[in-house]
Amino acid sequence: MSLYLIICLAVSYVVGIKCIYYRHRRTLVQSLKHIMTAVSGIGCDITALIVTAHPDDECMFFAPAIIRLVESNASVHLLCLSEGNYYDQGTQRKQELINSCAVLGIPASRITIVDHKKLPDDPKAEWSVSLVSSLIEKHIRTHSFNMVLTFDGRGVSGHANHTAIHKAVSHLAFTGQVPNDCCLLSLVTVGLLRKYISFLELPLSWLLPSCLCCIIGSQGYRQAKAAMLCHRTQLLWFRYLYITFSRYMFINTFQMIPQGPKNLKIY
Repeated sequence: MSLYLIICLAVSYVVGIKCIYYRHRRTLVQSLKHIMTAVSGIGCDITALIVTAHPDDECMFFAPAIIRLVESNASVHLLCLSEGNYYDQGTQRKQELINSCAVLGIPASRITIVDHKKLPDDPKAEWSVSLVSSLIEKHIRTHSFNMVLTFDGRGVSGHANHTAIHKAVSHLAFTGQVPNDCCLLSLVTVGLLRKYISFLELPLSWLLPSCLCCIIGSQGYRQAKAAMLCHRTQLLWFRYLYITFSRYMFINTFQMIPQGPKNLKIY
């Protein structure tokens, strides 16, 4: 009897996940319109910028958002702030990034890879907040982006380069250096258990409050996996475990980064 109950609960849970997925597909466009209306006062076409630290961040952490934004006819761009040259593989990793983005739906013309000696791919390096924020602000204004998506303060994996980007974007937000019609979103970092229970984590992400929730199904997962497999230099054994079990291969949730008064000067 208890085995029968367990089976029923498991089946009900999976059915619930499917229901959430299909409901999400219907409501994502409305969620995006709501965000843009809240920021600019009017609904408008989305020109989104994903800001990452290394080649492979885009598919390891942001694949669901990229795939859903592309499907929603948003113009999606990528700004990667290093070549990923920690093991002197920068040239190869740049090409891997371009290949990965092609799978996700971002053409090479919309990819910018920064190669700056003060922004090394190094978990022990302290990236300059002023330098990173100036690079991001210039990119936002040059291309007139109205949505920026990047890491939160814990950077998903806690990598110092990830958290430096969040500090830089938060600095831009607090000092009012972001255009009025541009919204800033940070990718929510979850705990270890939630992070590695794959799509089974979906109901919790759906129920907890977030500004934007992006979910992909089996087809989207295959696309995200194919993008990750483009990064051949990074495919150590534990990467395959990540591809299989990480909820970030299925689900992205974002919170709004609040913006301060415009043109505020910090001395």
